[in-house]
Amino acid sequence: MTRPTTLRGSTTVGYTQAERYSRQTLLPEVGAVGQRKLADARVMVVGAGGLAAPVLPLLAGAGIGRITVIDDDTVDVSNLHRQVIHRTQDIGVPKVDSAVRVMQDLNPDIEAVGVHARLTADNALELFADHDVVVDASDNFATRYLVNDACVMLGLPLVWSSISRFDGQVTVWGYGESPCYRCVFPSAPPPGAVPSCAEGGVIGSLPGVMGSMQATEVFKIVLGIGKPLAGRIVVHDALLGTWSTVTVARDPDCPVCGEDAEITVLEDEDVSCAVPVQQPVPLIEPVELASLIDAGRAPLLVDVRSTQEREIVKLPGAIHIDVAGLRDGSALSRLDEVDADTVFYCKGGTRSAEAVRLVEAATGVRARSLDGGVLGWIDAVDPSLPRY
Repeated sequence: MTRPTTLRGSTTVGYTQAERYSRQTLLPEVGAVGQRKLADARVMVVGAGGLAAPVLPLLAGAGIGRITVIDDDTVDVSNLHRQVIHRTQDIGVPKVDSAVRVMQDLNPDIEAVGVHARLTADNALELFADHDVVVDASDNFATRYLVNDACVMLGLPLVWSSISRFDGQVTVWGYGESPCYRCVFPSAPPPGAVPSCAEGGVIGSLPGVMGSMQATEVFKIVLGIGKPLAGRIVVHDALLGTWSTVTVARDPDCPVCGEDAEITVLEDEDVSCAVPVQQPVPLIEPVELASLIDAGRAPLLVDVRSTQEREIVKLPGAIHIDVAGLRDGSALSRLDEVDADTVFYCKGGTRSAEAVRLVEAATGVRARSLDGGVLGWIDAVDPSLPRY
Protein backbone atom coordinates (compact mmCIF):
# COMPACT_ATOMS: atom_id res chain seq x y z
CA MET A 1 0.00 0.00 0.00
CA THR A 2 1.31 3.45 -0.89
CA ARG A 3 -1.26 5.43 1.10
CA PRO A 4 -0.18 6.57 4.61
CA THR A 5 -1.33 4.10 7.24
CA THR A 6 -3.46 6.37 9.42
CA LEU A 7 -6.99 5.94 10.64
CA ARG A 8 -9.65 8.32 9.40
CA GLY A 9 -9.46 11.47 11.50
CA SER A 10 -6.90 10.04 13.93
CA THR A 11 -3.37 8.66 14.12
CA THR A 12 -4.27 6.24 16.90
CA VAL A 13 -7.03 3.78 17.48
CA GLY A 14 -9.54 5.40 19.80
CA TYR A 15 -11.45 3.58 22.53
CA THR A 16 -14.57 2.93 20.45
CA GLN A 17 -12.57 1.64 17.53
CA ALA A 18 -10.34 -0.42 19.79
CA GLU A 19 -13.41 -2.11 21.20
CA ARG A 20 -15.02 -2.59 17.80
CA TYR A 21 -11.98 -4.26 16.26
CA SER A 22 -10.53 -5.93 19.34
CA ARG A 23 -11.13 -9.51 18.20
CA GLN A 24 -9.04 -9.01 15.08
CA THR A 25 -6.39 -6.67 16.51
CA LEU A 26 -5.65 -9.40 19.05
CA LEU A 27 -4.20 -11.34 16.13
CA PRO A 28 -0.43 -10.74 15.91
CA GLU A 29 -0.82 -10.55 12.12
CA VAL A 30 -3.18 -7.58 12.50
CA GLY A 31 -2.65 -5.52 15.65
CA ALA A 32 -3.01 -1.74 15.71
CA VAL A 33 -0.72 -1.31 12.72
CA GLY A 34 -2.77 -3.72 10.65
CA GLN A 35 -5.97 -2.04 11.69
CA ARG A 36 -4.64 1.25 10.38
CA LYS A 37 -3.82 -0.46 7.08
CA LEU A 38 -7.39 -1.69 6.85
CA ALA A 39 -8.71 1.77 7.62
CA ASP A 40 -6.59 3.31 4.87
CA ALA A 41 -7.53 0.68 2.27
CA ARG A 42 -9.95 1.37 -0.58
CA VAL A 43 -11.70 -1.62 -2.08
CA MET A 44 -13.87 -1.72 -5.20
CA VAL A 45 -16.54 -4.44 -5.37
CA VAL A 46 -18.14 -5.17 -8.73
CA GLY A 47 -21.64 -6.54 -8.19
CA ALA A 48 -24.04 -6.34 -5.26
CA GLY A 49 -25.55 -9.81 -5.48
CA GLY A 50 -24.79 -13.25 -4.06
CA LEU A 51 -21.01 -13.08 -3.72
CA ALA A 52 -21.12 -9.47 -2.58
CA ALA A 53 -23.62 -10.35 0.17
CA PRO A 54 -20.86 -11.70 2.47
CA VAL A 55 -18.00 -9.64 0.97
CA LEU A 56 -19.46 -6.19 1.66
CA PRO A 57 -20.45 -6.56 5.34
CA LEU A 58 -17.26 -8.48 6.14
CA LEU A 59 -15.12 -5.73 4.64
CA ALA A 60 -17.18 -3.09 6.43
CA GLY A 61 -17.08 -4.95 9.73
CA ALA A 62 -13.31 -5.28 9.51
CA GLY A 63 -12.95 -1.52 9.08
CA ILE A 64 -11.91 -1.19 5.43
CA GLY A 65 -11.83 2.60 5.12
CA ARG A 66 -13.64 3.02 1.83
CA ILE A 67 -15.76 0.43 0.04
CA THR A 68 -17.23 1.21 -3.38
CA VAL A 69 -19.82 -1.11 -4.90
CA ILE A 70 -21.12 -0.85 -8.46
CA ASP A 71 -24.24 -2.60 -9.78
CA ASP A 72 -27.01 -1.52 -12.15
CA ASP A 73 -29.59 -4.07 -10.97
CA THR A 74 -32.54 -3.80 -8.61
CA VAL A 75 -33.57 -6.29 -5.94
CA ASP A 76 -35.83 -9.11 -7.13
CA VAL A 77 -37.63 -11.60 -4.91
CA SER A 78 -35.64 -14.45 -6.53
CA ASN A 79 -32.44 -12.86 -5.17
CA LEU A 80 -33.36 -13.09 -1.52
CA HIS A 81 -32.50 -16.73 -0.80
CA ARG A 82 -28.79 -16.00 -1.30
CA GLN A 83 -28.31 -12.22 -1.51
CA VAL A 84 -28.87 -11.76 2.19
CA ILE A 85 -27.87 -8.10 2.38
CA HIS A 86 -31.22 -7.31 0.76
CA ARG A 87 -34.62 -7.52 2.46
CA THR A 88 -38.12 -8.25 1.20
CA GLN A 89 -38.96 -4.55 1.54
CA ASP A 90 -36.02 -3.78 -0.76
CA ILE A 91 -37.66 -5.44 -3.77
CA GLY A 92 -37.48 -2.98 -6.65
CA VAL A 93 -34.80 -0.88 -4.94
CA PRO A 94 -31.31 -0.53 -6.49
CA LYS A 95 -29.08 -3.20 -5.01
CA VAL A 96 -26.35 -0.70 -4.25
CA ASP A 97 -28.76 1.26 -2.04
CA SER A 98 -29.49 -1.67 0.26
CA ALA A 99 -25.84 -2.74 0.13
CA VAL A 100 -24.67 0.69 1.29
CA ARG A 101 -27.33 0.74 4.01
CA VAL A 102 -26.10 -2.58 5.39
CA MET A 103 -22.48 -1.46 5.45
CA GLN A 104 -23.23 1.88 7.07
CA ASP A 105 -25.53 0.32 9.66
CA LEU A 106 -22.84 -2.22 10.51
CA ASN A 107 -19.97 0.24 10.73
CA PRO A 108 -20.56 4.02 10.58
CA ASP A 109 -16.79 4.59 10.80
CA ILE A 110 -16.22 3.50 7.19
CA GLU A 111 -17.13 5.21 3.94
CA ALA A 112 -19.55 3.19 1.82
CA VAL A 113 -20.16 4.34 -1.75
CA GLY A 114 -22.78 2.92 -4.07
CA VAL A 115 -22.66 3.42 -7.85
CA HIS A 116 -25.96 2.51 -9.48
CA ALA A 117 -24.63 2.00 -12.98
CA ARG A 118 -23.41 -0.68 -15.33
CA LEU A 119 -19.67 -1.20 -15.42
CA THR A 120 -18.45 -0.41 -18.95
CA ALA A 121 -15.23 0.24 -20.80
CA ASP A 122 -16.04 3.94 -20.54
CA ASN A 123 -16.18 4.11 -16.72
CA ALA A 124 -14.14 1.15 -15.40
CA LEU A 125 -10.69 2.72 -15.36
CA GLU A 126 -11.91 5.90 -13.70
CA LEU A 127 -13.90 3.98 -11.07
CA PHE A 128 -11.08 1.55 -10.28
CA ALA A 129 -8.22 4.05 -10.31
CA ASP A 130 -8.47 5.25 -6.72
CA HIS A 131 -8.64 1.79 -5.17
CA ASP A 132 -6.13 -0.72 -3.83
CA VAL A 133 -7.95 -4.00 -4.49
CA VAL A 134 -10.84 -4.98 -6.76
CA VAL A 135 -13.29 -7.77 -5.92
CA ASP A 136 -15.12 -9.39 -8.82
CA ALA A 137 -18.53 -10.41 -7.47
CA SER A 138 -20.18 -10.32 -10.90
CA ASP A 139 -22.14 -13.10 -12.56
CA ASN A 140 -21.37 -12.85 -16.29
CA PHE A 141 -18.40 -13.37 -18.56
CA ALA A 142 -18.46 -9.96 -20.24
CA THR A 143 -18.00 -8.21 -16.89
CA ARG A 144 -15.31 -10.64 -15.75
CA TYR A 145 -13.15 -9.94 -18.80
CA LEU A 146 -13.74 -6.20 -18.48
CA VAL A 147 -12.83 -6.19 -14.77
CA ASN A 148 -9.72 -8.26 -15.43
CA ASP A 149 -8.47 -6.05 -18.23
CA ALA A 150 -9.04 -2.86 -16.22
CA CYS A 151 -7.14 -4.32 -13.25
CA VAL A 152 -4.21 -5.38 -15.45
CA MET A 153 -4.00 -1.92 -16.99
CA LEU A 154 -4.04 -0.29 -13.54
CA GLY A 155 -1.81 -2.87 -11.84
CA LEU A 156 -4.48 -3.78 -9.28
CA PRO A 157 -4.90 -7.22 -7.65
CA LEU A 158 -8.23 -8.83 -8.49
CA VAL A 159 -10.01 -11.14 -6.05
CA TRP A 160 -12.30 -13.34 -8.11
CA SER A 161 -14.89 -16.03 -7.55
CA SER A 162 -17.37 -17.92 -9.69
CA ILE A 163 -20.31 -20.02 -8.51
CA SER A 164 -22.86 -22.32 -10.10
CA ARG A 165 -25.29 -24.79 -8.55
CA PHE A 166 -23.15 -26.45 -5.81
CA ASP A 167 -19.71 -25.56 -7.17
CA GLY A 168 -17.46 -22.59 -6.51
CA GLN A 169 -14.01 -21.32 -7.45
CA VAL A 170 -11.91 -18.54 -5.95
CA THR A 171 -8.49 -17.05 -6.69
CA VAL A 172 -6.48 -13.83 -6.90
CA TRP A 173 -5.52 -12.61 -10.37
CA GLY A 174 -2.71 -10.23 -11.21
CA TYR A 175 -0.97 -10.23 -7.81
CA GLY A 176 2.79 -10.14 -8.17
CA GLU A 177 3.76 -12.48 -10.97
CA SER A 178 0.51 -14.45 -10.87
CA PRO A 179 -1.62 -14.91 -14.01
CA CYS A 180 -4.56 -12.76 -14.93
CA TYR A 181 -8.00 -14.10 -15.77
CA ARG A 182 -7.27 -14.15 -19.52
CA CYS A 183 -4.10 -16.19 -18.97
CA VAL A 184 -6.20 -19.12 -17.76
CA PHE A 185 -9.50 -18.41 -19.51
CA PRO A 186 -8.51 -16.74 -22.80
CA SER A 187 -12.03 -16.86 -24.16
CA ALA A 188 -15.56 -17.39 -22.87
CA PRO A 189 -17.15 -20.85 -23.16
CA PRO A 190 -19.44 -21.49 -26.12
CA PRO A 191 -22.89 -19.88 -25.81
CA GLY A 192 -25.24 -22.17 -23.93
CA ALA A 193 -22.44 -24.27 -22.41
CA VAL A 194 -22.65 -22.66 -18.97
CA PRO A 195 -26.11 -21.97 -17.52
CA SER A 196 -26.65 -18.82 -15.51
CA CYS A 197 -27.90 -18.95 -11.93
CA ALA A 198 -31.33 -18.04 -13.30
CA GLU A 199 -31.29 -21.11 -15.55
CA GLY A 200 -29.12 -23.60 -13.67
CA GLY A 201 -29.79 -22.53 -10.09
CA VAL A 202 -27.48 -22.08 -7.10
CA ILE A 203 -27.70 -23.23 -3.49
CA GLY A 204 -28.14 -20.19 -1.25
CA SER A 205 -25.23 -20.98 1.08
CA LEU A 206 -22.60 -21.29 -1.66
CA PRO A 207 -22.05 -17.57 -2.32
CA GLY A 208 -21.74 -17.12 1.44
CA VAL A 209 -18.87 -19.61 1.51
CA MET A 210 -17.04 -18.33 -1.57
CA GLY A 211 -17.67 -14.66 -0.83
CA SER A 212 -16.25 -15.11 2.65
CA MET A 213 -13.11 -16.52 1.09
CA GLN A 214 -12.92 -13.48 -1.18
CA ALA A 215 -13.08 -11.19 1.84
CA THR A 216 -10.27 -13.16 3.49
CA GLU A 217 -8.10 -12.73 0.39
CA VAL A 218 -8.70 -8.98 0.51
CA PHE A 219 -7.57 -8.89 4.15
CA LYS A 220 -4.42 -10.88 3.33
CA ILE A 221 -3.52 -8.52 0.48
CA VAL A 222 -4.19 -5.33 2.43
CA LEU A 223 -2.38 -6.55 5.53
CA GLY A 224 0.46 -8.19 3.62
CA ILE A 225 0.07 -11.45 5.52
CA GLY A 226 -0.16 -15.12 4.67
CA LYS A 227 -0.09 -16.43 1.13
CA PRO A 228 -2.80 -14.99 -1.12
CA LEU A 229 -4.37 -17.35 -3.65
CA ALA A 230 -2.23 -16.01 -6.49
CA GLY A 231 -1.47 -18.71 -9.03
CA ARG A 232 -3.83 -21.12 -7.27
CA ILE A 233 -7.54 -21.66 -7.88
CA VAL A 234 -9.39 -23.22 -4.96
CA VAL A 235 -12.31 -25.34 -6.14
CA HIS A 236 -15.16 -26.25 -3.80
CA ASP A 237 -17.77 -28.98 -4.35
CA ALA A 238 -20.43 -28.29 -1.74
CA LEU A 239 -22.34 -31.52 -2.41
CA LEU A 240 -19.31 -33.69 -1.73
CA GLY A 241 -17.87 -31.30 0.84
CA THR A 242 -14.50 -31.30 -0.91
CA TRP A 243 -11.85 -28.68 -1.57
CA SER A 244 -9.10 -28.93 -4.16
CA THR A 245 -6.42 -26.61 -5.48
CA VAL A 246 -5.43 -26.14 -9.11
CA THR A 247 -2.11 -24.44 -9.83
CA VAL A 248 -2.20 -21.99 -12.74
CA ALA A 249 0.60 -20.09 -14.45
CA ARG A 250 0.98 -16.84 -16.31
CA ASP A 251 0.72 -17.04 -20.10
CA PRO A 252 3.59 -15.10 -21.69
CA ASP A 253 1.44 -14.71 -24.80
CA CYS A 254 -1.61 -13.42 -22.89
CA PRO A 255 -3.25 -10.68 -24.99
CA VAL A 256 -3.62 -8.34 -22.00
CA CYS A 257 -0.75 -9.04 -19.56
CA GLY A 258 1.74 -10.77 -21.88
CA GLU A 259 5.00 -9.31 -23.11
CA ASP A 260 3.45 -8.30 -26.42
CA ALA A 261 -0.01 -7.38 -25.17
CA GLU A 262 -2.57 -6.86 -27.92
CA ILE A 263 -5.25 -5.42 -25.64
CA THR A 264 -4.05 -1.96 -24.70
CA VAL A 265 -7.35 -0.12 -24.80
CA LEU A 266 -10.28 -1.16 -22.61
CA GLU A 267 -13.23 -2.47 -24.59
CA ASP A 268 -16.53 -4.10 -23.68
CA GLU A 269 -16.54 -7.83 -24.41
CA ASP A 270 -19.28 -9.17 -26.64
CA VAL A 271 -19.70 -12.47 -24.81
CA SER A 272 -22.70 -14.20 -23.33
CA CYS A 273 -23.60 -17.54 -21.77
CA ALA A 274 -26.99 -17.39 -23.48
CA VAL A 275 -27.73 -19.31 -26.66
CA PRO A 276 -27.65 -16.82 -29.54
CA VAL A 277 -30.63 -16.52 -31.85
CA GLN A 278 -29.44 -18.01 -35.13
CA GLN A 279 -32.61 -17.47 -37.09
CA PRO A 280 -36.17 -16.37 -36.32
CA VAL A 281 -38.64 -19.08 -35.40
CA PRO A 282 -42.45 -19.04 -35.56
CA LEU A 283 -43.90 -17.56 -32.37
CA ILE A 284 -47.25 -17.69 -30.65
CA GLU A 285 -48.32 -14.98 -28.24
CA PRO A 286 -49.45 -16.05 -24.75
CA VAL A 287 -52.91 -14.53 -25.20
CA GLU A 288 -53.41 -16.41 -28.48
CA LEU A 289 -52.36 -19.69 -26.85
CA ALA A 290 -54.72 -19.05 -23.93
CA SER A 291 -57.60 -18.48 -26.38
CA LEU A 292 -56.89 -21.79 -28.13
CA ILE A 293 -56.83 -23.61 -24.78
CA ASP A 294 -60.11 -21.98 -23.68
CA ALA A 295 -61.72 -22.95 -26.99
CA GLY A 296 -60.73 -26.60 -26.56
CA ARG A 297 -58.26 -26.43 -29.44
CA ALA A 298 -55.06 -26.57 -27.41
CA PRO A 299 -51.95 -27.49 -29.41
CA LEU A 300 -49.42 -29.99 -28.10
CA LEU A 301 -47.42 -28.12 -25.44
CA VAL A 302 -43.81 -29.18 -24.86
CA ASP A 303 -41.98 -27.85 -21.81
CA VAL A 304 -38.23 -27.89 -22.47
CA ARG A 305 -37.13 -26.66 -19.02
CA SER A 306 -35.56 -28.71 -16.26
CA THR A 307 -37.62 -30.84 -13.89
CA GLN A 308 -36.78 -28.45 -11.05
CA GLU A 309 -38.16 -25.49 -12.98
CA ARG A 310 -41.38 -27.38 -13.67
CA GLU A 311 -41.80 -27.96 -9.96
CA ILE A 312 -41.97 -24.18 -9.49
CA VAL A 313 -44.50 -23.44 -12.23
CA LYS A 314 -45.79 -25.09 -15.40
CA LEU A 315 -48.53 -24.70 -17.95
CA PRO A 316 -51.43 -27.17 -17.87
CA GLY A 317 -51.35 -30.16 -20.18
CA ALA A 318 -47.73 -29.84 -21.25
CA ILE A 319 -45.45 -32.80 -21.80
CA HIS A 320 -41.83 -32.55 -20.71
CA ILE A 321 -38.80 -32.94 -22.99
CA ASP A 322 -35.68 -31.28 -21.58
CA VAL A 323 -33.86 -29.29 -24.25
CA ALA A 324 -30.66 -31.08 -23.22
CA GLY A 325 -32.16 -34.28 -24.64
CA LEU A 326 -32.80 -32.54 -27.95
CA ARG A 327 -29.25 -31.23 -28.03
CA ASP A 328 -27.65 -34.65 -27.53
CA GLY A 329 -30.30 -36.51 -29.54
CA SER A 330 -31.48 -38.74 -26.69
CA ALA A 331 -35.02 -37.31 -26.74
CA LEU A 332 -35.58 -37.25 -30.49
CA SER A 333 -37.50 -40.54 -30.32
CA ARG A 334 -40.24 -38.75 -28.38
CA LEU A 335 -41.07 -36.37 -31.24
CA ASP A 336 -43.57 -38.59 -33.08
CA GLU A 337 -46.49 -36.37 -32.04
CA VAL A 338 -44.84 -33.10 -32.96
CA ASP A 339 -46.38 -31.15 -35.84
CA ALA A 340 -46.56 -27.56 -37.02
CA ASP A 341 -49.15 -26.75 -34.32
CA THR A 342 -46.85 -27.85 -31.51
CA VAL A 343 -45.77 -25.12 -29.09
CA PHE A 344 -42.47 -25.37 -27.22
CA TYR A 345 -41.92 -23.21 -24.17
CA CYS A 346 -39.28 -22.42 -21.53
CA LYS A 347 -38.75 -19.68 -18.98
CA GLY A 348 -38.25 -16.72 -21.32
CA GLY A 349 -38.27 -18.08 -24.88
CA THR A 350 -34.59 -18.68 -25.64
CA ARG A 351 -34.41 -22.43 -25.02
CA SER A 352 -37.77 -23.08 -26.66
CA ALA A 353 -36.62 -21.24 -29.79
CA GLU A 354 -33.53 -23.44 -29.78
CA ALA A 355 -35.78 -26.50 -29.43
CA VAL A 356 -37.83 -25.44 -32.45
CA ARG A 357 -34.66 -25.23 -34.55
CA LEU A 358 -33.34 -28.58 -33.26
CA VAL A 359 -36.64 -30.32 -34.00
CA GLU A 360 -36.82 -28.82 -37.47
CA ALA A 361 -33.27 -29.96 -38.22
CA ALA A 362 -34.07 -33.49 -37.01
CA THR A 363 -37.59 -34.00 -38.42
CA GLY A 364 -38.29 -31.21 -40.88
CA VAL A 365 -41.26 -30.08 -38.77
CA ARG A 366 -41.30 -26.36 -38.01
CA ALA A 367 -43.15 -25.92 -34.73
CA ARG A 368 -43.69 -22.72 -32.73
CA SER A 369 -42.18 -21.16 -29.61
CA LEU A 370 -44.18 -19.42 -26.90
CA ASP A 371 -43.16 -15.78 -27.07
CA GLY A 372 -41.75 -14.72 -23.69
CA GLY A 373 -42.06 -18.23 -22.27
CA VAL A 374 -43.56 -18.85 -18.85
CA LEU A 375 -42.76 -15.30 -17.79
CA GLY A 376 -44.65 -13.94 -20.78
CA TRP A 377 -47.62 -16.17 -19.90
CA ILE A 378 -47.61 -14.89 -16.33
CA ASP A 379 -47.48 -11.26 -17.48
CA ALA A 380 -50.19 -11.55 -20.11
CA VAL A 381 -52.47 -14.38 -18.93
CA ASP A 382 -52.11 -15.49 -15.32
CA PRO A 383 -50.28 -13.11 -12.92
CA SER A 384 -51.14 -15.42 -10.00
CA LEU A 385 -48.49 -17.94 -11.03
CA PRO A 386 -45.10 -17.75 -9.28
CA ARG A 387 -42.19 -16.11 -11.07
CA TYR A 388 -38.62 -17.32 -10.67
